[in-house]
Amino acid sequence: MSKTAETEGALETRGIEQVPDHERTARTRELFPTWVGANISVLLLTMGASLVVAYHLNIWQALVVAVAAPVVSYGLVGLIGVAGKRGGAPGMALSRAVFGQRGNLLPGALIWVARWGWETINAVTGAYAMLTILDIVCGIKANSVLDLVMLLAFVVATFAISGLGINAVQKCNKYATYFFGIFSVLVLVYLAVNTDWSKVMDHSAGSTAAVITGIGMIAAGGVSWIPSAPDFTRYLPRTASSKAIVGTAVGGAGIVVLPMVLMGAVMAVSTPDLASASDPVSFLGEILPTWIAVPYLLIALIGMLLINSMSMYSAGFTAQTLGIKAPRHWAVSVNAVISLVFGGVLMLVATSFLGSFIAFLSLLAVAFSAWVGVFGADMLRRTEYDGAAITDTTRTSAYWYRGGFSPAAVAAWAIGLAAGLMFTTSDWFTGPLAKNNVIGEYGLGWVATIVISGLLYLALPKPAVVTPQTAEEAEEVEEAEEAEEAEPLAV
Repeated sequence: MSKTAETEGALETRGIEQVPDHERTARTRELFPTWVGANISVLLLTMGASLVVAYHLNIWQALVVAVAAPVVSYGLVGLIGVAGKRGGAPGMALSRAVFGQRGNLLPGALIWVARWGWETINAVTGAYAMLTILDIVCGIKANSVLDLVMLLAFVVATFAISGLGINAVQKCNKYATYFFGIFSVLVLVYLAVNTDWSKVMDHSAGSTAAVITGIGMIAAGGVSWIPSAPDFTRYLPRTASSKAIVGTAVGGAGIVVLPMVLMGAVMAVSTPDLASASDPVSFLGEILPTWIAVPYLLIALIGMLLINSMSMYSAGFTAQTLGIKAPRHWAVSVNAVISLVFGGVLMLVATSFLGSFIAFLSLLAVAFSAWVGVFGADMLRRTEYDGAAITDTTRTSAYWYRGGFSPAAVAAWAIGLAAGLMFTTSDWFTGPLAKNNVIGEYGLGWVATIVISGLLYLALPKPAVVTPQTAEEAEEVEEAEEAEEAEPLAV
């Protein structure tokens, strides 16, 4: 990321306000390591293994999933990222232009809560990676106290990186990409030489429905980044190539997702009891020799730190749009504390990490998709964003609309979310329409959510974007709206 007046120091101080044009000097190719870093996680190995263990797919079907998932999910990440170069502000701040100043609180709060879960999962995985390294190198076995100590260490490190800002995240991503790539090649070579390929190739094929559901499961990780995409593109100039923004997102994610999902699928042949494992990492110590497992876990640990740092970086902006009056780096601390508490519960109480993880992913995708449908549809009609109106939360804002709400956006979001949940199946929740139809059986509840919310938003009448008003004019408009709404009651 090119240095600017706001980012050349160690601590980035810019919040949700629009980045001035003279500071927007970044280049699209700098996004590539960002989306590589967003996927450096051993969770992809776990998800790849679950394609074999839970979905009963063969290696060729796993290949289809590994190719399709990043194209679908990070294609959407790139498309929404275009809004960042148009508006020069974080995604949930630009969302105010779509939902209204008050209306944006509804999807913003849900996305913030869903991000708690994602950060908790990553924090727990990072803690398990440290525990596995201690076991392999020092023979120290995990216990409840050590679990919590490792979790605390991971969360504190995450907070430190994300609190510094985008320069720190980008630089760490760049170097982690190189090291992770080198050791991933070593793992691939080791697996190629030591795997019983006849056993892998003889694995029976799963159903088409399982393949499509598997694509949705792997894609859920990418979908969780969609609202954050403008956070990492807001320093791009308005003239930046939209095609390049999409290409770097898909390419950066795909170069990691494809080999790691396939590695996980191959590893699952040797570890068929992975579905009942209490953590998603320790199996690496059983499959790989120490000289590969330890450095690979260390690099993956750094990757998970960066993933959580990126997530908390964006969560700080989301917290600010929800009205938390604190600088971004302090707003991040709220998510750090929450992930620590929830992570402790997951490590000490959950009996099957994989089962809980898959259930979470199925609901996570729907929670984010309702916003994606509405915001993406709005991008078809909006090419510019009013920077002053984004940060103006009073009635004078051009994005105040009707009482602070855009009725079309809020209604489309709520209906799309409800419809998507009705088609969703998970261990935690099963909707009434999840059976006996293609959408439910193929795990397409999150796709239905995007389509329904997007089409509804396009069909419903939308408020015009008005010019900024004085406080007196805004109050007069508000009184007139209230009188108009009360008029039928008087009749």
